[in-house]
Amino acid sequence: MAIVEVSITPLGTESPSVSQYVADCHKVLKSYPQIHSQLTPMGTILEGELSQILKAIEEMHEMPFRNNAKRVSTLIKIDDRRDRKGTMKGKIESVLSKME
Repeated sequence: MAIVEVSITPLGTESPSVSQYVADCHKVLKSYPQIHSQLTPMGTILEGELSQILKAIEEMHEMPFRNNAKRVSTLIKIDDRRDRKGTMKGKIESVLSKME
């Protein structure tokens, strides 16, 4: 199980707004029901098997090009822990428990 943060930014578009591009990238995730996702203001966090996540990211990266972007910048941050199963929820709960 991996937790991956991804931010896909289209460049060379007619408008500075990117919300439609983000929405189109998230439509790709609907074809990956085994990947849990969380949209954030600055990117998306994905949870699942790393091979499936990377496959989904490749498709998401291509989406802005299909929608006439001239350039796409994709940032990926991977947390691939092999000694135990980690989840987005578990990571948040661990931090919150230490704040009490």
